[in-house]
Amino acid sequence: MNLDEYNELKKTITHHMDLYYNRNEPQITDYEYDRLMQKLKAAEAEHPEWVAPDSPSQIIGGTAKREAGVKIVHNVPMLSIEDVFHYEDVTEWVNKVLAVHPDAQFSVEQKIDGLSMTLRYRKSGADTMRLETAETRGDGFTGEDVTANAMVIPSIRKTISASYDYLELRGEVYMTHQDFERFNETQEKNGKKSAANPRNLAAGTLRQLDPSITRQRGLRMFVFNVQDGPAELMERHDRALDWLSGRKIATVSHTLCSSPEEVLQAITRIGEQRDGLPYDIDGAVVKIDQTAYRADFPAGSKYSAGHIAYKYPPEERPVVMESIEETVGRTGKIGFIGHVYDRETGKPARLCGTSVSRVTLHNQDYIRDMKIGIGGVYRIRKSGDIIPKLMGCITEPETVYEASRVCPICGQMLIREEDTADIRCVNPSCPAQLTRTISYFTSRNCMDIAGLGETLVDELVKEKYLKNYADIYCLKEYREELIEKGIIGKEKNTDKVLAAIEKSKSNSPVRLLTALGIRNVGASTARELMKHFHSIGELEEAAADDLVRIPDIGDTTARDIVNFFSNEENRAILRRLAEYGVNMDMGEDDTTDRLAGLTIVVTGTLPTLGRSEAKALIEKNGGKCTGSVSGKTSYLVAGEAAGSKLEKAQALGIPVIDEAGLLAMLKD
Repeated sequence: MNLDEYNELKKTITHHMDLYYNRNEPQITDYEYDRLMQKLKAAEAEHPEWVAPDSPSQIIGGTAKREAGVKIVHNVPMLSIEDVFHYEDVTEWVNKVLAVHPDAQFSVEQKIDGLSMTLRYRKSGADTMRLETAETRGDGFTGEDVTANAMVIPSIRKTISASYDYLELRGEVYMTHQDFERFNETQEKNGKKSAANPRNLAAGTLRQLDPSITRQRGLRMFVFNVQDGPAELMERHDRALDWLSGRKIATVSHTLCSSPEEVLQAITRIGEQRDGLPYDIDGAVVKIDQTAYRADFPAGSKYSAGHIAYKYPPEERPVVMESIEETVGRTGKIGFIGHVYDRETGKPARLCGTSVSRVTLHNQDYIRDMKIGIGGVYRIRKSGDIIPKLMGCITEPETVYEASRVCPICGQMLIREEDTADIRCVNPSCPAQLTRTISYFTSRNCMDIAGLGETLVDELVKEKYLKNYADIYCLKEYREELIEKGIIGKEKNTDKVLAAIEKSKSNSPVRLLTALGIRNVGASTARELMKHFHSIGELEEAAADDLVRIPDIGDTTARDIVNFFSNEENRAILRRLAEYGVNMDMGEDDTTDRLAGLTIVVTGTLPTLGRSEAKALIEKNGGKCTGSVSGKTSYLVAGEAAGSKLEKAQALGIPVIDEAGLLAMLKD
């Protein structure tokens, strides 16, 4: 790995740390994250000179949030536990400890997949301790005060029968599968977004502001450490957990072991229990039981000494394909979602803490290759996304699924793109892609209707004012209604947008052709086409053979153009645009070829021409205007503050001219 690859890996891991610890929106599994971290550590072991304080290997990951309270500095840092992935690594670590301390014992515990929290208890009476503070992990050194929410979690003791002055406990807040499913059922009934997994929901619930919501959602907590307290509770970890259990404090399930064989047996038993547990675990923790021995085995500033966490490999489950749903994306691409259920339970499959009932099926070629069909049985593995990967076929279906020929939303015929596996709906009025279609039509490089951006377009679509882009020119008929509803804004803003719509009618047909969103017809292609046709109407009647004679128009583009204009719904929209006064004719041809064959770059601030005006002028006279300087650049038009492009042009010996020089090239 070179330094650039190392820095890119750091960037990737930092991004996923933020998603997991701070946003509760992980995009990859714990297993995949752990693999990335192992790769980083291996690189740093080989190149210790690369290690810096901002490396993910040197920091804990979270940042304290303030939604549920104020920041609080931890009395004892809440560090991570170093991960291992193979039984050999566990054996090596245990033997390393036993070589130094032959009498060492080890506590093997479930690694609950939840949110870490510390509880501080202080003496409040002769034989009573009261919960004083509850704090989240945050960045490991500073967390968030969530005492009010902790007070309503039933498994957290508000008082402890003990006479110690101070006691600090650390544990994991989690949510059971039953409570998680109950929450999602309620969300679905109310038309709200479901939670991705119990861990995310538990984290969000603990951090939100209203304790009554925390009470309703059924959070729980297992204590897994005495962080600070009297010497008799700090000597032996196992005894401390037993002492807590005796006072009805919920503690993590733990087994005391004396040898590598016993430790591995305990890890195996925990792994075998995973499917039957009412909550999610993502590994097994191995701790040196004698607390004093732990300091002899430090694992860096980020990790707790004397601990390791064995991470189980990714889970797989056999699922039955119950149905296949076709979807339409915002670009018209047809997607396929498989609805599945666990072959053994008949319910959604449990994978990495998530209830899985859907898998992405990508495209028709993928469906054929994987032999996907109703009734087939497949292996799935949780891998990064909320929807997991399909890993292979166990039992083939009677029939492999074949995609529909028409759009499931609008009923128009679907088109398969040449040399690709993608199937698309090309109907610009298809409701599934309407906002995108109209937003593109109004964008700066198309009809340039200022103020009519995607957010406003989406609102007008939802309110049924826009069903295709021709409806834009009818909005003036609803002026009073739009003002009253405040959809665009008050009177001044509404009139401003309506005026921009009216102004757009006089745009060049080149802009209109670009705005129609015909596949493979962008601004430059539209400009080339309209050099050969006097109007959009004339282009509408062109045959594919006519089109391919035009420079840069190949068979695929010609076919896309013919398909667009042969669609009756598209032709009806064009007729409406013409009726509303949108310019369809090129008029007098004032284009020239004075700059033909020249590639020109414009940079800096010109005296009278804007950057887009200069570009239009160059292209109108047959030149090509690009954004970067290269050996193929013919001229650089430089204004004030030309910057690096000027330096590069001078270094390459490219002629540099000003605005006056450009205008002089256009004179007869």
